[in-house]
Amino acid sequence: MRIVTGAIVHETNTFIPIPTTWESYHDNFGYLRGAEIFERFRNTNIPTCGFMEGAEKHGFELIPTIYTAPHPSAPTPRDIFEHVLNDMLEMMEAAKPFDGVLLELHGSMVAEDIDDADGYILEAVRKLVGPDIPIVAQLDIHSTITQLMVDMADVLIGRETYPEVDMAERGRECADVLMRILRDGVRPTMALHQIPMIWGMNQTTSQEPMLSAIERLHALEAVPGVICASIATGFRPVDVPDMGASVYVVTDNDLPLAQRLADELGEWLYERRAEWHYNMPTTREAIEQVRANNAFPAIFADMTDNPGGGSMGDSTGMLRTFLEMELEDACIIHIPDPQAVQECFAAGEGATITLDVGGKSSPLQGEPVRMQAEIVKLGDGKFRHDGPMFHGIENSLGPTAHIRQGGVHVILVTHRDQAFDMALSRTVGLEPTKMHYIGVKSAGHFRAAFEPWAGSVTLVSEPSVHNHQSGHIKYKRLKRKLYPIDILD
Repeated sequence: MRIVTGAIVHETNTFIPIPTTWESYHDNFGYLRGAEIFERFRNTNIPTCGFMEGAEKHGFELIPTIYTAPHPSAPTPRDIFEHVLNDMLEMMEAAKPFDGVLLELHGSMVAEDIDDADGYILEAVRKLVGPDIPIVAQLDIHSTITQLMVDMADVLIGRETYPEVDMAERGRECADVLMRILRDGVRPTMALHQIPMIWGMNQTTSQEPMLSAIERLHALEAVPGVICASIATGFRPVDVPDMGASVYVVTDNDLPLAQRLADELGEWLYERRAEWHYNMPTTREAIEQVRANNAFPAIFADMTDNPGGGSMGDSTGMLRTFLEMELEDACIIHIPDPQAVQECFAAGEGATITLDVGGKSSPLQGEPVRMQAEIVKLGDGKFRHDGPMFHGIENSLGPTAHIRQGGVHVILVTHRDQAFDMALSRTVGLEPTKMHYIGVKSAGHFRAAFEPWAGSVTLVSEPSVHNHQSGHIKYKRLKRKLYPIDILD
């Protein structure tokens, strides 16, 4: 049995100025083709690795095409998108005949003049393979699910954890479901319920109230006739008609059952709509609260400046607060500032220089912070992820500098990315677990590596391109009213 696979993974933010270029598709994990995909991702936590493990378990031949996953950024220009898609389709055509398709997608991708790029990809693959070849796709929990996606795929399976530590597990589930279709004669039928709400940041699946939502999802999956079901919290910074949360359910040839269960869970989630939102303090307020509770080591997540959601990562509100409060044993991981990094390399390790840090990408990110910075250690930015999210995957954020002013340490990087774990910091002599105050540029994925040893974790709100309180984010293209859009606008 032959199964073809491919991955085009992009979380698109329509509100940021960061362009998506041809180089973007070669950054992050690279633009991989054929067997090099397997070489790069074996024994790692990504869906494609789960596909590989499924092939070993079920004894089918897995045929790789392309893998590309640019960092979150603006919509992909049409010519680049078509080039990447055609590359995958041509390799699929060359692989014929095959029995099924396994795709790794994001679920909230936008291209120039294409609001639903994931649906567009699925439709193109469907046209290539015809109506009888099953297509199973693995999606991010922050997907924007459309009816086109549901119509073009046989099965969509979303992740059930946030932080998304189950990527490989969900990939294995995709392979299992595909084999049930091909070998057991299962006939998947999928239904969608779009929830009229924007999900807030109360999404951590190991904690309430999200824990109860996932438990309810698993109870639904235990209903006879149900193949799988997923909750998509949606992706907030994307202005497309279908933006919002959703539930999608797959049954064995029972569309009424699938629709009823999707509607019931979607309505249950909407009834609790206020529970998915909470007000976040400023960094200063959070520090004062942590001190009152003696909850150390204290993690502060600058979630409105999360590069993992498309932000630039160089907002300065947290850094300014750390310095003004003259914190000791404090660090921020990490701030992308290629100019400052270059100045550090020019001065060399051990030097103390006047350095303007951050705030260079947009006025909304705050003014640069002037530091009298001691250059502690320089590095090439190459590391291997050691946390649960991307364990084992090699990465690089380019030339990196560990600087400090007083008791405040800062990791400066050339390329933006959120803080998934502590591996990069350790390459330049910073051990976060030894710090008292730890600031991270992330919204949720940091929890997998940081929360086990933290005394407290607080999501904070500082000025940034992602901060809805600034009033610059205006939705213009939504097809329906969404809670709490009247509050946001």
